[in-house]
Amino acid sequence: MASESDLKAFISQQRVLLSKERDAEIERSSLLLSNCGPKLLEQKGLALGGLGIVGMNIGLGGKTPGDLARIEANVTANASAKKPKASTTDVKGSQAEGVVYKVSDTRIVIAVDSTEGSSEDLDLPERCRVLKLANSVTYDRMDKAINQLEKILFPSVSCGEGKPAGELTSMIQVLLGMKAPSKEPLGPIQFYDESLNDSQKTAVRFCLESPEVACIHGPPGTGKTHTLIEVIRQLTAQTPVNPKPKRVLVCGASNLSVDNILERLLALPITDKSQKLKVTRIGHPARVMAHEGVLESTLEVKATRTDQAALARDVKDELETTLGILSGKGKGVKGKGPRGAERKKLWEEVKALRKEYRQREGGVVKTVLKESQVVLATCHSAGGRQLNNEEFDVVIIDEATQAIEAVCWIPIFKAKKLILAGDPMQLPPTVLSLDNEKKKKKTVAKVLPSKAAKKDVKAKGTGTKVAKGPPAADDNVSDAGSSTSSESDEQIAKAVASVSLKNKGSFKLVPPQSLETTLFDRLEAMYGAGIKRMLEVQYRQVMHEQICDFPSKTLYGAKLKSHSSVASHLLRDLPNTEAKSDEDAKEFLESPVVFFDTAGCEYFERLDGDGDEGSRCNENEGTIVANWVQNLVDVGLLPSQIAVITPYQAQVTLLTSLLRPKYGPTLEIGSVDGMQGREKEAVIISLVRSNDTREVGFLKEKRRLNVAMTRAKRHLITQCIVGDSSTVIHGGSYLKKWLAWLEANADVKYAGLE
Repeated sequence: MASESDLKAFISQQRVLLSKERDAEIERSSLLLSNCGPKLLEQKGLALGGLGIVGMNIGLGGKTPGDLARIEANVTANASAKKPKASTTDVKGSQAEGVVYKVSDTRIVIAVDSTEGSSEDLDLPERCRVLKLANSVTYDRMDKAINQLEKILFPSVSCGEGKPAGELTSMIQVLLGMKAPSKEPLGPIQFYDESLNDSQKTAVRFCLESPEVACIHGPPGTGKTHTLIEVIRQLTAQTPVNPKPKRVLVCGASNLSVDNILERLLALPITDKSQKLKVTRIGHPARVMAHEGVLESTLEVKATRTDQAALARDVKDELETTLGILSGKGKGVKGKGPRGAERKKLWEEVKALRKEYRQREGGVVKTVLKESQVVLATCHSAGGRQLNNEEFDVVIIDEATQAIEAVCWIPIFKAKKLILAGDPMQLPPTVLSLDNEKKKKKTVAKVLPSKAAKKDVKAKGTGTKVAKGPPAADDNVSDAGSSTSSESDEQIAKAVASVSLKNKGSFKLVPPQSLETTLFDRLEAMYGAGIKRMLEVQYRQVMHEQICDFPSKTLYGAKLKSHSSVASHLLRDLPNTEAKSDEDAKEFLESPVVFFDTAGCEYFERLDGDGDEGSRCNENEGTIVANWVQNLVDVGLLPSQIAVITPYQAQVTLLTSLLRPKYGPTLEIGSVDGMQGREKEAVIISLVRSNDTREVGFLKEKRRLNVAMTRAKRHLITQCIVGDSSTVIHGGSYLKKWLAWLEANADVKYAGLE
């Protein structure tokens, strides 16, 4: 049972970690902006130059959270070595900071907050550029969430806000180890989608029967989103097991995950219009999926169709007219704007109109949200002003294993029940503040019981001790060259978790040592496997059974199985593939796993950049990748059916330069991280690392490798494992097992002989 000191230590540690991460992002952004020339900034996606101001008008009554950007005088590549003149970028009126609001092929709209009492118009340069800045909005919201949690736990603590912090619900108590999860058994459930497999139905029932918290572990391709849709339908409908329909807030770690769920909800079959779910998507317009149905469901679009919206538009028009008069640029205005007392009076009108516009816009937003059964937003967007004072029965967080815990608390306070979905065996959240020492030691921690706990497990006693971090995330936490197996540790961890569940109250709240420890991870470490249900059958032709075999055995307890309908699918089964000979068919269309080994070829990697900030590439691997892509295209595969992925951005750049001119944009080329949640018929993986010092870098992260090897539907080419199996084998026990598996199961080719 969590004590007061445990709770205080947890909150304190969250604040420390968030502060370090905020500082790291600001430092990184400042260093890039001050040390990189205009061209490099554009390549890194941090700047856009050569822009002209098209116009300025009244936008939203308040900004929505998006990328923070600065508009300033344009800087050319020729002037990159020179310091900009004070007259262009250092003059206060010649630059402005705001939020990226909309983006199209030809325009970028930035929402700028003007000072209420200011009588000066923005004086922006005729030719300008936009710089992406470090955004503090998300950090402010996470800090606010942690402050709110502290006030709920310790009401006497003042965090600078007068309004009540909220209720200490049973859900919050379970999340913090103050009480054990409970269960409310339900009667027979009538599933809307009878095609759900047994593990999916079990997960749905578990979510409905858990009054406080439930987790769904969804490995790649097991229908996690499909399962969540059934959960949402069960919660929002009136049924014998759910007499009162629930109001649901659906969040995700990314806009893509939220939009995917929204698309599925919009596609649900309906026999009666009255049965159609009323859904609203809250999100940054520049980031919401450009799909007609998704856009039609956004708060911004729906708000324009209410009766109150017409009144808000009238106020907006009046506001724009008044501002036009002030600037001397409005319709029918000739010459300069008014001066003196007349100008002051007009600015007073502007202040009053802005206030009225915000109030009317707020009324429109409340009307739309009040009618919505399901509201969708990213975790941090749930902290925006649109959802202020909104309450829900259930909050669902998708991709919870990719979101840091603090950002999850933003929507958690808006409901009394939480459902998390994700896969802790895939990539953790991106954390900038990890220092080099922690990176080497792989901050993904394990459940490591003490000696006393091991004795208790053997004796079936009651005392257990759970160490910091998520369960069994890596075989070789301590040393890159270590090959010690963790199978015994994993067995002990499972036993400890089992004892913890049988002896409720023995679990312990442990402050995380890194932001990589997610809420999903922490709950599993506290309560063991009983807090979650795992989906076990892979669908959507995600993986041939041979590709599924290795990650299933090493990461998912051998529970993951390919569905019988897709277990033996190969590239030859695609309607567009056709080999010119039996030899070509066998080599290119009938092998689910191919391994190019470049050991002994001296296909060494190259550091692209300066010092530790540089990325790595491997030109020889690039050539092999290009040849294999051509082979696949020659036997009928379309470029759109192929993806080429790699852990290193420099290799992405190299492969793009080799492949894009020939195959066009439909051939997907990207990083392993960027491919998480995506899939292709054929995937080629360039692992890059090949060196005399036997360093493998990113490859030690077995969750990153898991993402890479589970992207293919029918065909997986583990392309040139760093070109050198003798390099990869030194990456620890997981990579050693993988190489042994490849040797036994893959079509092994030796690059120097091909």
